[in-house]
Amino acid sequence: MSLASSLCLTVTPPAHCDSVWRGATLVTMQDGRYNVIENGALAVTEGKIVWLGRNADCPAFPHAQQHVFDGGIITPGFIDCHTHLVFGGNRSAEFEQRLNGVSYAEIAAAGGGILSTVNATRDATEEELLRQALLRLQPLLAEGVTCLEIKSGYGLTLDSELKMLRVIRKLATLLPVDIQSTCLAAHALPPEYKDRAEDYIDFICDTLLPIVAREKLADAVDAFCEHLAFSPAQVERIFDAAQALGLPVKLHAEQLSALHGSSLAANYHALSADHLEYATQEDAHAMAASGTVAVLLPGAWYLLREKQHPPVNFFRQYQVPMALASDANPGTSPVLSLRLMLNMGCTLFGLTPEEALAGITCHGARALGLAASHGTLAEGKVADFIHWPLSRPAELIYWLGGQLPCTVVYRGKIRGHVHPCAFQL
Repeated sequence: MSLASSLCLTVTPPAHCDSVWRGATLVTMQDGRYNVIENGALAVTEGKIVWLGRNADCPAFPHAQQHVFDGGIITPGFIDCHTHLVFGGNRSAEFEQRLNGVSYAEIAAAGGGILSTVNATRDATEEELLRQALLRLQPLLAEGVTCLEIKSGYGLTLDSELKMLRVIRKLATLLPVDIQSTCLAAHALPPEYKDRAEDYIDFICDTLLPIVAREKLADAVDAFCEHLAFSPAQVERIFDAAQALGLPVKLHAEQLSALHGSSLAANYHALSADHLEYATQEDAHAMAASGTVAVLLPGAWYLLREKQHPPVNFFRQYQVPMALASDANPGTSPVLSLRLMLNMGCTLFGLTPEEALAGITCHGARALGLAASHGTLAEGKVADFIHWPLSRPAELIYWLGGQLPCTVVYRGKIRGHVHPCAFQL
């Protein structure tokens, strides 16, 4: 690998460990850079990294289980920080209609669009939603996702939103993956509240969010700030209610127009602002000051055939951390490959391979409020990592399509194939 080793660690080794992983180059992603350790080694105890460095410097650890790779690279586990994986049905028929020239307005007028997913989600049982989500998660897990976020937002009633959030929590108990739950009730205006958006905001703030917080069903609260969804003033009400309940916030912002939702999110020290095609230099400056992560979603940009690019150069100028995510959802981003998003982030948005990999590791962790525990290979972090029989990190972006062979380690244990039919639901 034509990368210089850039870490020289002088840590006191632990007295013992459970396992040692050696024989590959460590791509640590510390500080958002590759920061490699050639011919490195990792020591793991109770699911956390307790030592890492050059293999030649690795303590003996005579009682540890030894895992020796024949070259290749080890990266942190992948983090998908923005998904909508729990929903009923799918909209492949609408996708075909759009490709055949039918407009989105015509589809919506015929009962399609997001409301078709809302109806299917409301009609589905928790078991049905769980089974469908397990199937969608398989390809993401197979290519190295060890942590992800899943949003609600297709129920839009008290019972249906709580049902979605319970399914998200259940998924986290069934699968060897960390799952963050986000309440996105302010995703669209439900038909029951037609022309009564303020009443729906009242319902979210006064009824739904207190129950969500009391039952610990969400780790954050999101909203869709857009001319066809909710105004900045309405989002502020939701954010005020969320923060009063101790829930951090994030925001779908600047996807279709410039409402300065990302600046609003920054004012609330939001974990992230996501999409951001129409974000301005002012927005980037505000996000940098607040530490809000810019989450870029090339899958939706590609499927919607957008022309406006997110302002990557402004984010670079102000050193706003940029994450990448799948935005996996039934309408605008039916994406089940985070590695494909690496490629699209580079080819469509102009990220470098190093920036793209940071986007699904260290910056993805930061977008979920997990930077202290996830996203890099470092002492004290969870032992989530992936071994790839590749010569350099850029190969993760270079190989387009298919599934690269890899060994996924979750909490210090090799994660085998997880089949959805194996679960008693």
